[in-house]
Parts: sequence; structure tokens; C-alpha cells
Amino acid sequence: RRERQRFVDKNGRCNVQHGNLGGESSRYLSDLFTTLVDLKWRWNLLIFLLTYTVAWLVMASMWWGIAYLRGDLHRAHDGTYSPCVANVYNFPSAFLFFIETEATIGYGHRYITERCPEGIVLFLFQSLLGSIVDAFLIGCMFIKMSQPKKRAETLMFSHAAVVSQRDGKLCLMFRVGNLRNSHMVSAQIRCKLIKSRQTPEGEFLPLDQCELDVGFGTGADQLFLVSPLTICHEINSKSPFFCLSQRSLRSEQFEIVVILEGIVETTGMTCQARTSYTEDEVLWGHRFLPVMSLEDGFFRVDYSQFHATFEVPTPPYSVKE
Repeated sequence: RRERQRFVDKNGRCNVQHGNLGGESSRYLSDLFTTLVDLKWRWNLLIFLLTYTVAWLVMASMWWGIAYLRGDLHRAHDGTYSPCVANVYNFPSAFLFFIETEATIGYGHRYITERCPEGIVLFLFQSLLGSIVDAFLIGCMFIKMSQPKKRAETLMFSHAAVVSQRDGKLCLMFRVGNLRNSHMVSAQIRCKLIKSRQTPEGEFLPLDQCELDVGFGTGADQLFLVSPLTICHEINSKSPFFCLSQRSLRSEQFEIVVILEGIVETTGMTCQARTSYTEDEVLWGHRFLPVMSLEDGFFRVDYSQFHATFEVPTPPYSVKE
């Protein structure tokens, strides 16, 4: 079957782009901090470098401008003259003085004198502006580096979902696992069925979202994810798959979006991992291979069999039939 467009990729990326925002695009500037954090790393680094470069050049130009207006540039080597900033006689020296002041290096060769009120005001302005720029940009980079998006890459989902019987009931199942030894605290899983439908009033809903019950009433959606778990959705009269059979599965067109959320134990930040299963990734009459084995004093997980399935006898009829 030709691969069709997915709503959510297997790696969790949502294939949704916002266009024709018009005047609403100004909302991104009103929340500038979040906008910068959401940008890709190459744009963040470019903005980081450009902001500091422009700020440094502007402030160095202001120090050079004060020295130029006071005539310090022409009398810098006059031992009897008291300049605004000692040993500032051109733009490179003004730039070096700004860097020494901003980075609190203080080599001692260039220093501001008390006979320069405009220099004192500029010094205070530079200190205030530098603190604001550092707090904004460094805070932005820190938040971006500490985002738990990479943690989601060590959360695994099986490549396919299966339909088979469990405890005498027809169930839709898939497998989740955690590759790290650190746990996901308060891990919870949810499933959404994305399918087009038409209402009795004639309204067409192209991407209608329907909740799949994976144990809300029994608490089975709250996971203790220390070893791979098989998530089960019981197909009953309340399930949207009530009329699904092995034959109708070949002609259906739907997508199951799986969302796993939890708190990263090491950082305390909330992490979300996503994946999806289309109708051609649902295997009727299959079951997952066991991956747990008892070793000498511990349980071993064999992740080489994490995605493996095998066929089991399963009636080809729907629950309704």
C-alpha cells in the first residue's frame, strides 16, 4: 500500500504547519522568550552571536564617541591631561575598554576617571544593559539545553500494533519501553484515534479525534515503566473499533496517536513522547514476543525482541459480529 500522509510521524513530530496568520504573527513577538526557545539551534546561535556583536560594537562606539567629543583621542599621550578614560586613543582601545568593563577583567591599563560625568552615566547604562542581555540570552540558552525533548528519544514504542485476544476479549495492543535506568515518575499514556467522519447533519470532520480507552477507569493508564509494558485497549461496544474486522481493516483509513507523558526523575521536568500507528501498521492475529527473562538475581530485558511479533489464532470477525 502506498504510504499516505501522517498526522503524527513515528518519531512524534506533528505534521501541521500554520499559514496565513496575517496580523496574528505579532503574537510571536509578544512572547519573544518562548519564540527564541522554540527556534532551532542554528537560529538560536546566530541570534546569540549577532546580539552580542551588535551590542559590543554599539557600546564601544559610544565610548569612542565620548573620547572623540572631549578631544581625548588627540591628547591621549599627554601626561598633564586628564582624559575621560585613560589610554583610550582610538576605536580598538575603546572596544578593549568596553570588553574589560563588561567582563570585569580589569587589566588596569585603561580606567575611567572621576572628571567624566558622561562616562560615569554610560558606565551605569552599560552595566544595566549588559545584565539584561546576559539574563535574557543566557537564560534562553539554558532553558533550551535543559528541555527534556532528548529524553523522549530513549522512550520506545513498538513499530506495529497488534489485534488479538486477551482474557477472552479482543484487544488492540502496542508496547512501550524505557531505555534508561532513571524512571519516568507519574507516567501516563493516552491514545487518540484520528479518523475522518461525517456527522448526521452532513458536516464533514477531516481529522476528528476520538479517545481510546486504555484503562482510565481501572488506573491501567498510570504506568510503572521500569520494564517494557504492553498497553491494551479492549474492543467492546463503546470502542470505535466495535465494527472492525480483519477484512474491513484492509479498507479502513485511520491513525492511532499514542502520547506518553511523565516527569523526568533526574530533572523534575515534564517529558512527552509521541508516536502513531496507521491502519497498515496494525497486525491482526499477532502477539508480542516476551522480552523479560530471569537471570541470577535480576530481570533482564532483551530489546532485540522488542518489536517482534508472532501469529496466534484469532477470529477474523469484529466484536459486533
